[in-house]
Amino acid sequence: MTAADLVLTGPIWTGDPAGSWADALAIRDGRVVAMGSAACTEVAGRRTDTFTVADGLVVPGFQDAHVHPPFAGRNLDNVDLSAATGLPAYLQLIRTYAESHPERDWIVGGGWALESFPGGQPRKEDLDAVVPDRPVFLFNKDVHGAWVNSEALRRAGIDAATPDPADGRYERDPATGQPTGMLQEGAAYTFESDVVPAPTTKDWAGHILAAQHHLHSLGITGWQDAWVTPATQRAYEYLAGAEQLTARVVGALWWDRHQGVEQIDSLVERRRDVGNFHATSVKIMVDGIVENGTAAMLEPYCRHDLGEHPNGLTYVESQALADVVTRLDGLGFQVHQHAIGDAAVRSALDAVEAARKANGSNDLRHHIAHLQVVNPQDLPRFRALDVVVNMQTYWAQNEPQMRELNFPVLGQERSAQMYPFATIAASGAVLAMGSDWGVTTADPLQQIEVAVHRVDPATREEEPFLPHEGLPMRTALSAFTAGSAYVNHDAEGGYLAVGQRADLAVLDTNIFDAGVRPADATVTHTMAAGRWVFGG
Repeated sequence: MTAADLVLTGPIWTGDPAGSWADALAIRDGRVVAMGSAACTEVAGRRTDTFTVADGLVVPGFQDAHVHPPFAGRNLDNVDLSAATGLPAYLQLIRTYAESHPERDWIVGGGWALESFPGGQPRKEDLDAVVPDRPVFLFNKDVHGAWVNSEALRRAGIDAATPDPADGRYERDPATGQPTGMLQEGAAYTFESDVVPAPTTKDWAGHILAAQHHLHSLGITGWQDAWVTPATQRAYEYLAGAEQLTARVVGALWWDRHQGVEQIDSLVERRRDVGNFHATSVKIMVDGIVENGTAAMLEPYCRHDLGEHPNGLTYVESQALADVVTRLDGLGFQVHQHAIGDAAVRSALDAVEAARKANGSNDLRHHIAHLQVVNPQDLPRFRALDVVVNMQTYWAQNEPQMRELNFPVLGQERSAQMYPFATIAASGAVLAMGSDWGVTTADPLQQIEVAVHRVDPATREEEPFLPHEGLPMRTALSAFTAGSAYVNHDAEGGYLAVGQRADLAVLDTNIFDAGVRPADATVTHTMAAGRWVFGG
């Protein structure tokens, strides 16, 4: 018998369906070959390496079920505002970057927070003051809007006479009608695709590698990319073919809401497996977000400035969505839907129900992400329709954006229906978890803490947000490991057992100890397929 390559000892939470614990595991050729100290001793040899976890904890490698590594990595490689707070800090970072990169024709990046500006709307004049001579394009944290300067608007030919696109708007000065420099939803996406110079495949590959390094440093060994374009797919496939993609990645191919079912043929052509990259899912944006009034609601918002769309926007109408999901389901695609408002959630569930009626049950593991506002009538439907709940739990806390841009426009009743994860879990639905990075932190331990305690891990001072919707720690941890592996059709990941791929994270603190919260721990080492990809 060939000896194990490595024996790891210490407290190990296996994450298997029974929630088992072990005190050792052995790895050979990238897989777990023994569990428990006695079994590991039997497979150890003279050349077997050892690794001892004295005071921390070993958990399965995290998998992020909804994340945007190419775009977050692009920010890391350009102007990254995600760690800064407030307009002065943003402008200093932008100025410093522009002065350090005089060769860049465009200044791009993102990560600014809506709550840093009145009404969530920055203005072009502030950018003009620090970069007057070159165009600037900066997505906000949630990537549903962008901040641009006057030179960017000039190059795009956007002025007071430019009509709003059907799926977005240019914010305008009420006195002059001139664009203010804030682009909402489709206005931002069209600007980015049509005006901002496109990164090359080499550029995107570099951004993905930067993101992969960051994700590995947080214990993440796999993910589902929720926005895969032809350009980012080429970069992923290049990295996978060169064996540089050390994470296992499922790509959700982007559904172009400006087209219809005619794009399905191209999606079928793009569906393939290349090494660690699996283009097997399709991502559909059903609506926008609450903060800018574009999430689709069953009843109007508590605001009066939305013109013809008092209930928000629906990007794919209900019947069209049902037809699309039914077609994709029949072709064997997993469908990954973005739904924020209660009307969008209902429409997304209705679409899966239509597919079930037309095609019968299957194991495609369709999922709906975000689920900010869910009407109580729809809570049991996730289990009934076998729809996975793809949670972004970090948002479920009393923070400035929630207090200033959500509560006032939703009202008391709907505010009490936000992020009802414990209620849905109690119905028996399958839970997966994703960060939506770069919208928020990619750190699973912070995500899990909010899932459990519903407070900001950085302060732990505010009142918990709807604390009855908090999840048990084991449930939240399982969602970020086995649950996300389930949605990614990864039968060899998500938990640690003999025969499974050796994906694991080593924490410096045992988060199951009394008095310890998840964000008290830090990842010290990450292993993917038996290879140390961080800290080794």
